[in-house]
Amino acid sequence: MSTVNEIPLLNPQLLAQLERLELMSRKIFRGRMKGERRSKRKGQSVEFADFRNYVPGDDLRFIDWNLYARMDRLFLKLFLEEEDLHVYVLIDASTSMTFGEPTKLQYAKQLAAALGYIGLTRADRVKIESLGTSHRNPGPILRGKASVWRMVEHLNSIQPGENISLAEGIKNFCIRNQSKGILILITDLMDKSGYEKALKLLVAQQMDFYLLHVLSPEEINPEIKGDLRLVDAEDSDIAEVTVSRPLLDRYKRTLAAFVDGAKDYCTRRGMSYLMTSTETPVDKLVGTYLRKRGLVR
Repeated sequence: MSTVNEIPLLNPQLLAQLERLELMSRKIFRGRMKGERRSKRKGQSVEFADFRNYVPGDDLRFIDWNLYARMDRLFLKLFLEEEDLHVYVLIDASTSMTFGEPTKLQYAKQLAAALGYIGLTRADRVKIESLGTSHRNPGPILRGKASVWRMVEHLNSIQPGENISLAEGIKNFCIRNQSKGILILITDLMDKSGYEKALKLLVAQQMDFYLLHVLSPEEINPEIKGDLRLVDAEDSDIAEVTVSRPLLDRYKRTLAAFVDGAKDYCTRRGMSYLMTSTETPVDKLVGTYLRKRGLVR
């Protein structure tokens, strides 16, 4: 199979690491088909399986308070029962995502491919879309490892330039997808109208939501100076600035405040937030950072 991108979304080394992982839901969803995964849903023939560390947003009913009394740490009880899971990955394909090397969009696609592969390996139902996807052209619903290359082809077909607002894109997604499950939004959050209205729409969906905030190293720690003419990638607004050390320091403080605000907004609503740089290897992001967040194990 040929791809349109020079960098493969999945390589043998990455696949070997992903084979051992499993996507986990912090909430309880009832699937329509029996899958190959183990869920935490209580029901018949449920047996205790294991503990894991509590993360913000977990269902408090499953905290082991006796263990907390002994160790002064919060642990969640996990139960086993065969069940399938909906896994949605929603990618921001706006023009601002074309920044960096690799671009934020390419990084988002590779991350989506990795998470999708884990789901397909465990027979979960996987659906990957972009914010600009319309009800006339929904993303395919994939299931099983035989669907991996179809997933890759679909990801490679996503092109930049879908400059719709986060709120509009998420609203359209919610209308198209009513099933409960895990939703992973991969975006740079660069929307002049803000992210609050968009994320508020997801609260009512009662999904297990993860926001992966992707930025390039140049955005996190810019090394520019002098007189510049800046052009907004999405609406072509122009600003002429003189970049000085005080201006860069103010930019970094503003970015830090923005990241902290987004993280706090998500945490207070039971949503998981993680900011990452495109220079963080996808295998490390998935196998280390997202494991700590409780998305994979």
